[in-house]
Amino acid sequence: MRRASNLPQAAWLAAFGLLRHYHRYQLIGLETLLEPGARLIVAYHGRPLAFDQCMLTVVLHEQLGYLPHGIIHGAIDQNPVSRWFRECLGFLTRDEPELEAAVARGEHILVQPGGTREGCRSFRHRYRVDWGERVGYLRLAIKYGLPIVPVAGYGMDDAFIGLNDGYELGHRLGAPWGLPIWLGLGATGLWPFSLPLPVRMTQWVGQPIHRHLGGRIAPDDRASLLDLHREVRAEVQSLLDRARGLGGNT
Repeated sequence: MRRASNLPQAAWLAAFGLLRHYHRYQLIGLETLLEPGARLIVAYHGRPLAFDQCMLTVVLHEQLGYLPHGIIHGAIDQNPVSRWFRECLGFLTRDEPELEAAVARGEHILVQPGGTREGCRSFRHRYRVDWGERVGYLRLAIKYGLPIVPVAGYGMDDAFIGLNDGYELGHRLGAPWGLPIWLGLGATGLWPFSLPLPVRMTQWVGQPIHRHLGGRIAPDDRASLLDLHREVRAEVQSLLDRARGLGGNT
């Protein structure tokens, strides 16, 4: 494994490196992400954290020498310690100069359009894409000329048994910064004080989507953005269905 450049990176790589073994993590289609040039990795958000995406960052660090730049919840910046940790990992909360610099270096950007809305649902809603009409990620892809690579898999919705819709409850109770209030059962008790269940996680990398590049879709053309959004969403759902149909195996 390549060396981490700072303590938070070392902790991240160690923790999710261990989880790779715990979850018997498999990655299918990695070669797509090893080709030269930055990509926008657009992924399904498993519950309650995107454990598979975190393990993917470890694999890419091993192969490419950097952590892909995940765009994460803005609430992380409300605390100076968590903001420092985020910055050390190279993660982002919005479109900012660091994102432009990462793309210029040819480094991947990682987003989960479903966010906590998708990741903090009950056990009744599993392996179904729930992105609403969020198209900001497409504007990023157009602005920076990034091919879109869909990613999804199997096992990530089984690591915890969701007891409620955390996104809805958080909004109902006025949780700060739009954070969810979610209850889930894991291997050793309630989230977040529990290990995940030791389920196998298999992740699939889809084929890149390019039709938004070269000025073919304007960033202010909402109708075209929504059409592309439906295409990307369908590709991610197809990967989920394919992976589940195979029981998470190759």
